[in-house]
Amino acid sequence: MTKLRVDNIEVEVPDHFTLLQACEAAGAEIPRFCFHERLSIAGNCRMCLVEVKGGPPKPAASCAMGVRDLRPGPNGELPEVFTTTPMVKKAREGVLEFLLINHPLDCPICDQGGECDLQDQAMAFGVDRSRYQENKRAVEDKYIGPLVKTIMTRCIHCTRCVRFTTEVAGISELGLVGRGEDAEITTFLEQAMTSELQGNVIDLCPVGALTSRPYAFQARPWELSKTETVDVMDAVGSAIRVDTRGREVMRILPRTNDEINEEWISDKTRFVWDGLRTQRLDQPYVRQDGRLRPASWAEAFAAIKARVEGVDGSRIGAVAGDLAAVEEMWALKRLVAELGSTSLDCRQDGAQLDPVNGRASYLFNTTIAGIEDADALLIIGANPRFESSVLNARIRKRWRMGGFPIGVIGEAIDLRYDTTYLGAGSDTLSDIEGASKGFFDALMKAERPMIILGQGPLAGRDGAGVLAMVAALARQVGAVSEGWNGFNVLHTAASRVGGLDIGFVPGEAGQDFAAMTSGGVDVLFNLGADEVDIAAGPFVVYIGTHGDRGAHRADVILPGAAYTEKSGTWVNVEGRAQVGSRASFPPGDAREDWAILRALSAVLGRTLPFDSLAALRQDLYQSHPWMQSDFVEPADPSGVLALADRATTLSGLSFASPIGDFYLTNPIARASKVMAECSQLAHAAQLEAAE
Repeated sequence: MTKLRVDNIEVEVPDHFTLLQACEAAGAEIPRFCFHERLSIAGNCRMCLVEVKGGPPKPAASCAMGVRDLRPGPNGELPEVFTTTPMVKKAREGVLEFLLINHPLDCPICDQGGECDLQDQAMAFGVDRSRYQENKRAVEDKYIGPLVKTIMTRCIHCTRCVRFTTEVAGISELGLVGRGEDAEITTFLEQAMTSELQGNVIDLCPVGALTSRPYAFQARPWELSKTETVDVMDAVGSAIRVDTRGREVMRILPRTNDEINEEWISDKTRFVWDGLRTQRLDQPYVRQDGRLRPASWAEAFAAIKARVEGVDGSRIGAVAGDLAAVEEMWALKRLVAELGSTSLDCRQDGAQLDPVNGRASYLFNTTIAGIEDADALLIIGANPRFESSVLNARIRKRWRMGGFPIGVIGEAIDLRYDTTYLGAGSDTLSDIEGASKGFFDALMKAERPMIILGQGPLAGRDGAGVLAMVAALARQVGAVSEGWNGFNVLHTAASRVGGLDIGFVPGEAGQDFAAMTSGGVDVLFNLGADEVDIAAGPFVVYIGTHGDRGAHRADVILPGAAYTEKSGTWVNVEGRAQVGSRASFPPGDAREDWAILRALSAVLGRTLPFDSLAALRQDLYQSHPWMQSDFVEPADPSGVLALADRATTLSGLSFASPIGDFYLTNPIARASKVMAECSQLAHAAQLEAAE
């Protein structure tokens, strides 16, 4: 720790702090454009100038000077820093005057207007006039893809975007070319950016040079209602803010949560909002003479009642999709149990995960923040870059710290960091030492080794065997030990962990997802499962939001609410229960899913014991009390060790990620025009690379 005085206030800070951080710890406000806590220091903008007593007779850039660089006074006095002296004030005014020389000053038509750092700091630290009369510099706008719009005349060359793409996203797609007046930020060849995290440069840009292309000219920030909620595009559960105007979602932005997503979100999370508007189900439908026709709620419920009556409970089943909240799964589980069935399943992809093996057998036990504590990593059958882009950025962050060997079993893919490719499947898993003795030795010597198992290897008929093999490997390399559990399952569905936690899996004599969807039941309740084909035969009741695959197969459609239109609980990949808030209302006659099931239960004569969301949650918390708290409760690793005892050798299996197209993984994304354009560009890039 180091002591110093900031504006005559004594403060003690860690000796690795910069002067900027020390000044803020003392309560001083330090303006900045180029400095960012999660990026390397550039020292470009010079806005953070301060005066250092005993230093050179000129202002010092506080972002690029450490507290350990300060010298005490001649008699041992504490080093002193001043942030409000005339020297500092004049320096900041000069910096802003220079920045505004070439800025177009087009705030009335700029999408950044109202939340622009340059606007705010010009008001707080600048002056109201300029001494320059020369013509302003103009820079041609660059095309960098369908997501980020460029107005490069506004650029102040802070290079935040360049550092983000290089350091966090892991691909050098932006750079600064030219010198002096000819300097400009570009993609060099002016091609579309390919990173799944590129939208974060919009938040990083302190001016309006990089803005959201889909959101351009749509709304002003003061027109929007802002709701803090949780993302469901993957299983990470990123903290997001949904901005709405009236009933429409206008944009989605990240919130800071150091334990999960820091302050990044994937492009799918950020730009999927236009899919919430299109192809929506806004009224019930009933199939008549082979065609779906609009119906009232009473007609839809009557059709379901007429079909369910007289059906044996063993011939009734329920499946849940990837976006379902815990509340509606709990209500559906209760309803199916009242109808006498134990056939229910939330494992849409057929993953061989079961809560009877303990929570540790299906959680990301290391936790997302715990990735930074690991010292070796083995990835098996997963592509975290597409399955959980933000989690992949955390892996890259740990890799950049050094001393972090990473091995991959499965597809040979670019994960944006260096890896050792070991092999394609189960044969390699059985003999990692033979595949790469160097990596195996590093894994064995690691104090906190970490294994990530993807959903692809678990979804096959030998998924349970693969799970046991990986558990045995984890025990062998010491990944499961006292105080450290490095056995991790990487999920792709936001609903999966919550469904497993509440036991939304087949009970005694119950049928699984594959059996129910292939004709094993006569009546099937489908809670938003859109990634599978249901065979002819069962009477399908679809509760969902979009006219996707599930709706096409349905005999009765009950329109539900999307994740931004309801309050719901989602349990993320590490087992953290998070409550998302309602930002808008469902369209038309659509209703929240739990309310639909409650009303249906009354019509079927099996009334569920709750009349409100609060009562439902109280019923849920009686069985699962930990779901009402936002923290990760470490799971008992004994389940993983028990799995290891059942391990057998498998051969001939190839492991692959289940994500075929990152941009089109759920019905909301498939309804999005922006995601369709991104998918088309990504496919074209793959074809070009293959050629």
